[in-house]
Amino acid sequence: MKFRGHETFFVRKGWLNKGLKYVNKDSLVFMGANGNPMDILGIGSNMVKSLRYWLQAFTLTVEPTSGKRDQHLTSFGRIVLDNDPYIEEIGTLCLLHYRLATNYEDATAWYYFFNEFRPTEFDRDDFVLQLSNYLRLNGVDVSERSLEDDYNCIMSTYVPRTKSNPGKVSAESNIDCPLGELGLVDISNRKSKTYKKCEIKKDLLPPLIALAIMVEQAHGKKEIKISAVQGDANNIGKLFDIGIISLTSLLYKLELMGYLKVIRTAGLDVINILTDLSFEDCILTYYRSLDK
Repeated sequence: MKFRGHETFFVRKGWLNKGLKYVNKDSLVFMGANGNPMDILGIGSNMVKSLRYWLQAFTLTVEPTSGKRDQHLTSFGRIVLDNDPYIEEIGTLCLLHYRLATNYEDATAWYYFFNEFRPTEFDRDDFVLQLSNYLRLNGVDVSERSLEDDYNCIMSTYVPRTKSNPGKVSAESNIDCPLGELGLVDISNRKSKTYKKCEIKKDLLPPLIALAIMVEQAHGKKEIKISAVQGDANNIGKLFDIGIISLTSLLYKLELMGYLKVIRTAGLDVINILTDLSFEDCILTYYRSLDK
């Protein structure tokens, strides 16, 4: 489990592109072996630490746990760098959210928020108390300050600053995190500082990206329950707060595309996956579809 690895900095637009590009050039860029990383990346020392963390939290890069310390692209990071280096496609944002919210080890608070935290409306105290209790049940004790910082960072990740501080931030500001475009968290009451989870904006989750996630979460099975897709941890229903109507529409699109078959006879309500595409194959198919 990891907390506050972000150094209180949420991901800014352009950060991930910069990190991917420089790690691809030099696996030791964050270690300072070939120059000061602050000068190379053009950001402050704490931001360097934050970016190094975020690249791994999104599973775009990986560092060995022992031996020589370096950082290199994962296969997922390579696909993103090759196909959407500037992180402009909505499918890429959905994938980044998926990888972050399922990263139990490196982004524990994010995993808990989207998979275990049940209130649809909440404030900071609600989240910190329930996460603290969850951690204690798992034999882990983390300072309240660290959990508060993680909560604040989650809100900044998904709520654009033009919404949270409309009087202080101009609409042209590019400091927001790109994941705010998904609309997964919104302000419930600005005065009481309460927020709410929201279903991903209509038609924003590309069918092929949804398929990629379902395939990975099926763990090789060709038949999965619709209830598992909607309600199991790490699947699209939980991570994107998708209701049954939206899920049915999404599955229908994938059925028309020939990737799966929905079976609702005899009270089964299951999905038969008809494709042999892997998680990464689905992503590459998505990017190729954009070229067409």
